[in-house]
Amino acid sequence: MRHEELQHLLDLATSVALEAGRVLSERFSAAGPTQAVTDSILSKTSRTDLVTEADHSSERLVISRILAARPQDAIVAEESGAVDGTSGLTWVVDPLDGTINFVYGFPVFGVSIACRSKAAALLGVVHDPTRGETFTAISGGGAFRDGSPLILRQGPAVGEALVGTGFSYMSERRSAQGRLLAHVLPHVRDIRRAGAAAIDLCWVAAGRLDAFYEAGLAPWDLAAGSLIVTEAGGTVEEVPDLLQPDESGEGVSTLLAAAPGLGAPLRALLASAP
Repeated sequence: MRHEELQHLLDLATSVALEAGRVLSERFSAAGPTQAVTDSILSKTSRTDLVTEADHSSERLVISRILAARPQDAIVAEESGAVDGTSGLTWVVDPLDGTINFVYGFPVFGVSIACRSKAAALLGVVHDPTRGETFTAISGGGAFRDGSPLILRQGPAVGEALVGTGFSYMSERRSAQGRLLAHVLPHVRDIRRAGAAAIDLCWVAAGRLDAFYEAGLAPWDLAAGSLIVTEAGGTVEEVPDLLQPDESGEGVSTLLAAAPGLGAPLRALLASAP
């Protein structure tokens, strides 16, 4: 696909993400859960995994805008599932990454939109409405924050790395992640857990974190942010078998994103956990 076509798709994704961000901002209360928010909360995979009307409103907006402009494209979205398409392009949408943060008034959440061909990711947008930041990337065209290029420098030694992570809402997997964290923590500068993987990945691309790892992420959690990291010069990989099989009996891979030169030693540290 030509750069001009990719730029057109990126412009669409960016405008839609900004519009969805405005929807979220209108419903967000930094004071914590409001009656309007708590009345619209439902559980998903567990009693700690929540979805709100804000998730659904944002997702309806994103899907309607994309289909209005690109009716032949497919869509995979967190809350409503999949919409089939015939063009060979698929949009991967997280309408509110960081729902728990949103509910509690913790100001780290965002809208994540990516577009893929059958072969690879083409573009990604992550909009952070509380900071007014928009991270974008086109495959082969670099990564940007509000139009300014993101170019990662060589990462630090593992012992000097600030590392982000996240945790599952499934109790057994969370317990395993806690044991892995206990192994990692003494060997790095420090750990951060912000609660929104798409934002965490963008913060790796922006140099706010040296690396980020988390097991069991869904495609909508990582599609846009992973491309933004790699286009900024970082590395992204799936590391298998760090955790025991989860409640479903299936193995769980761990996404590892890192600044240049840090991925391999950090992967070795993760793999050395007992």
